[in-house]
Amino acid sequence: MKQPLIILTGPTAAGKTKASIGLAKAVGGEIISADSMQVYRHMDIGSAKIKPDEMDGVPHHLVDVLDPEDDFHVVCFQQMAKEAMKGIYERGHIPIIVGGTGFYIQSVLYDIDFTENERDTRYREYLEQLADEQGAACLHKMLREADPKSADEIHENNVKRVIRALEFYQQTGKRISDHNAEERKKESPYNCVYFVLCDDRAKLYERIDRRVDLMMEEGLVEEVKALKSHGLGRNQVSMQGLGYKEIMAYLDHEITLEEAVYRIKRDTRHFAKRQITWFKRERDVIWLNKQDFDYDEERLLAQMLEELGKRNIYNKEDK
Repeated sequence: MKQPLIILTGPTAAGKTKASIGLAKAVGGEIISADSMQVYRHMDIGSAKIKPDEMDGVPHHLVDVLDPEDDFHVVCFQQMAKEAMKGIYERGHIPIIVGGTGFYIQSVLYDIDFTENERDTRYREYLEQLADEQGAACLHKMLREADPKSADEIHENNVKRVIRALEFYQQTGKRISDHNAEERKKESPYNCVYFVLCDDRAKLYERIDRRVDLMMEEGLVEEVKALKSHGLGRNQVSMQGLGYKEIMAYLDHEITLEEAVYRIKRDTRHFAKRQITWFKRERDVIWLNKQDFDYDEERLLAQMLEELGKRNIYNKEDK
């Protein structure tokens, strides 16, 4: 029998954290964060990291486990998530992957093979240097020529993923978009239920704006100042995250604080839109639109448990 796996994803600010705690407590689950920023220590405010008291006793994995100097990418995530899942299964619990990074989720769900991308790093280093000298647009143009589909899917500013796609093409002669499409056709090795939590777009954007305002009140500028004082710069993967790169630009006197806040809100809204587009392309997902449940958390949880019951992942009588 396939081992059970629950995925709870959706755009940023959709309310995944709260919903995931209720779900984990109901089914005896442990949460694995599929977030590219919450993995870092000392980056709490800008990543909207879950606070210890919000965890409500539910074990969380891949939160606060790396230093901001460390690189973190999909291959790291896959390895760390699978290691966490091994322990969760041994404890007789159910892993719940929670977060909005769709490619990270795919990497585990379909056990995507990244071994082709683990060879000589010289070409990667060349691309990184090119990005520093000529900018992200130069790399994205190269990707457009080599792999138009990936260029459509990967934002120009996501230099890390652009480099990975170019590196894969250089090493294998094969487009990474084609490779990933083939990998996604594979049947998942897990008995999985894949939830996408969403909301009316206007309400979602309103919550994003409020969240950014709250981050500023909680001390995002001071958090980034502290990171900068420890020698972190924009070349670090961690500092390229939403909220951090804009405040770094402010601290470097390139833009005003008002402009930085405006950019964080704008780019986070754009990010949420791209996330929704990504999840619409995924197969076998169950959409949970919060307005359909009148924003009632109990009704939402009941629906999730019903869906899990259909897949024999959850049986109320066993609890």
